[in-house]
Amino acid sequence: MSPHSEHIRDGAQRALIYCRVSTKRQKDEGHGLDGQEHRCRQYAAAKGYAVDAVFPDDVSGGGDFMKRPGMVALLRYLDERPNERYVVIFDDLKRYARDTEFHLRLRRVMAERGATRECLNFNFEDTPEGKFFETIAAAQGELEREQNGRQVTQKMRARIEAGYYCFNPVLGYRYGRAEGGGKILVPDEPNATIVRDALEGFAAGRFQTMTEVKRFLEGFPTIRESRKGGVHLSLVIERLKRPLYAGLITVEKWGVRLQPGKHEPLISVATWRKIQDRMNGVSNAPARKDLRADFPLRGFVECGSCGHPMTAAWSRGRNRYYGYYLCQQRACTARKKSIAKDEVEGAFEALLRRLTPRPVLFDAARSILRDLWDSEHGKAVDKAERAKADIVAIDAKIAKLVSRIVETDDDRLIAAYESEIRSLDAEKLILAELSVQNAARRRPFDDIYRTACAFLANSWKLWASERLEPKRLVLRLAFSDRLRYCADEGCRTAKTALPFKVLGEFLTPKSGLVGPAGLEPATKPL
Repeated sequence: MSPHSEHIRDGAQRALIYCRVSTKRQKDEGHGLDGQEHRCRQYAAAKGYAVDAVFPDDVSGGGDFMKRPGMVALLRYLDERPNERYVVIFDDLKRYARDTEFHLRLRRVMAERGATRECLNFNFEDTPEGKFFETIAAAQGELEREQNGRQVTQKMRARIEAGYYCFNPVLGYRYGRAEGGGKILVPDEPNATIVRDALEGFAAGRFQTMTEVKRFLEGFPTIRESRKGGVHLSLVIERLKRPLYAGLITVEKWGVRLQPGKHEPLISVATWRKIQDRMNGVSNAPARKDLRADFPLRGFVECGSCGHPMTAAWSRGRNRYYGYYLCQQRACTARKKSIAKDEVEGAFEALLRRLTPRPVLFDAARSILRDLWDSEHGKAVDKAERAKADIVAIDAKIAKLVSRIVETDDDRLIAAYESEIRSLDAEKLILAELSVQNAARRRPFDDIYRTACAFLANSWKLWASERLEPKRLVLRLAFSDRLRYCADEGCRTAKTALPFKVLGEFLTPKSGLVGPAGLEPATKPL
């Protein structure tokens, strides 16, 4: 039965209820909407109105009402029933609109649809005086909204200037209680470690493109930023730019320059600067669709005939699929001569196993690294002292530039001075970090190089992972160039990375280390 026919039968005035809260948090926690609807229903019952529908909103009171889904739905509901004259009930005048311009527009569009407005705490009158008082009430609501916004902004700005981040926490952080009161960002594990690995990996070149960072993050089930479970590339780019991960805070719209924050950084300022330098010089290459875990050597293995990277594909046999690596260069003599996947990857795995140094050589290399580490400790102390002296010099330069800004009226000079001050501030942050790194350098050698030594001792474990990213990491860390493979000869001489190359030279005759055979008297076996 239509609303109009029901109206004729029982004679009750039809009504609609509009409720609004300012934030989705208030909606999710049940603050406001239910109470408003309850009071409006009580009002309608007392008036003898029949409520047809309720339209809730959870957006801010300021701004265009046509951006509120609930209000848009209410107006559409009125448009679909042009013959019905509804009463629109709302709990408080501030829930209707807290912007004078939009309040008057909303009054007009409802009048055009034949709707009558009724409020629990304000009496609308269709008289010059009534319209005047309604306009004053709307202006007062707008004033209160803008004053509240100003107070919130002032408090947030003061909090930011004190070194405390006060916006929504970013991936890798959550809010905890600060010692002096209020909230402070704290690392949110395991995402904090994952984000740190992604940022440091991009800075060090482990990830050549931002899409590789994206693919790395998507490999962890705790990181989900879209409905499909993926990671948006735009968010990856924005995350790489954030100084927040380096313990820095800046809000340009409030004039807050780059400054140290109170929260614990995930990466160093120097690492963050490396990321910015790389982003300014690295193009955003699209992700290759042919990089999959089933062919981890695709693009790394070169054709033994022409030297071009080989591709790979699956071929369907009678009972199952077979994997092959092949070269597709037209001028190559080995073009489309398929080599079995197991053959190529088996030869590579045998090569990788041979790279593992013998325990006695690995222990010798470890001792050399430890000696170098101890030697660098003294240099680090000197660098820290020099950094403190440089900070004092930079503060003096900044003071001179500030005095010049005060003395000049030339906008171009002021802009140049401000740009120089920002540059000096950034340099000062790096020096400040360097001046306190001495304590970090005193960490035990094993804590610093545990992962690196484990990789050198047995890179095979990382390659044995089922995920593509660890396999690609092995290729970058263990080899300095692509590996050439020939169908008749197998893997040719590999160009290994420096650590493996140095350890490998201990095994050559020119290194002076030879086996016990032929020596008088015989030496102990190495």
